[in-house]
Amino acid sequence: MTHYTIGVDISKAHLDAHRLPDGEARQFSNDKRGMKAFIGWIGEGALERIVYEPTGAYHRSFQETLSAAGLPIARVNPLQARRFAQACGARAKTDKADARSLAAMGQALQPQLYTVPSEKLRDLKELQVVRQALIKDATAAKNRQKSLSLPLPKKQNTLRLRQIERDLKAVEKAMCELVADDTAMARTFEIVCSIPGISTITALILLAEIPELGTLHSKQIAAMAGLAPFNRDSGQWKGKRFIGSGRKHLRHALYLPALVASRFNADLKAKYTQLIDAGKPTKVGLTAIMRKLIILANALVKADRKWVDKMA
Repeated sequence: MTHYTIGVDISKAHLDAHRLPDGEARQFSNDKRGMKAFIGWIGEGALERIVYEPTGAYHRSFQETLSAAGLPIARVNPLQARRFAQACGARAKTDKADARSLAAMGQALQPQLYTVPSEKLRDLKELQVVRQALIKDATAAKNRQKSLSLPLPKKQNTLRLRQIERDLKAVEKAMCELVADDTAMARTFEIVCSIPGISTITALILLAEIPELGTLHSKQIAAMAGLAPFNRDSGQWKGKRFIGSGRKHLRHALYLPALVASRFNADLKAKYTQLIDAGKPTKVGLTAIMRKLIILANALVKADRKWVDKMA
């Protein structure tokens, strides 16, 4: 039996699909009617996966419809998909070419199948995105306040800052209520908050940014946060190890908790002191504490237990 892999390039108006190994290509409208036609085109053959890139609001309905139909979907990183296409020698970039490249990528690399998050988890993530935007607005308004001299713009900017503060409190309250209304998320939130150094807001960010918490092993969770150091060696040359990629908002959220934990969490303070005494730079020590915090949170959620002293 032939096993098919389908690549789909998603745009606002269309779904460009390419199927391998037979190479058949079709275009469908990016709406309910088009998705129904797409599912009908797939038929009942042996389908391994449907590979696509996230494209903001345009892919959500697509992935939810296919997931509800029980079809195997794989969401891939756009940068990795582009680099795969370039490695295959593709220079043109069109919707049809991208669909063909995505199908080839799915066939060659067999990316992990994607599980569509629950509605509450999507709502939590959306609130987190809104919160990030408000924080950026607040930072811009505070910087602008320093250069203003006329009474009117100063007054307007002050009012804007007060409105942003009210909006932030409202968004954070909504996030707390959303988590409290879901049994699984409420338990995860309770466990994460029990770790010294992690505040309520940080716990909310962790739930929104890394819903996989408690389902991965330590190396996976560290790499997902962009806190796993990678070697840069060649022959006899040994380069420095660097962290990179991963989920930057998660990494940013862990910085202040790591700073607090390095001072007031006895176990992590001992580790931080050991690194500093060994001559490591402060940022390396804090990065190590950030990595330990996310690994610890993952282990506690997986074990379904709260933090207790002397367990690390």
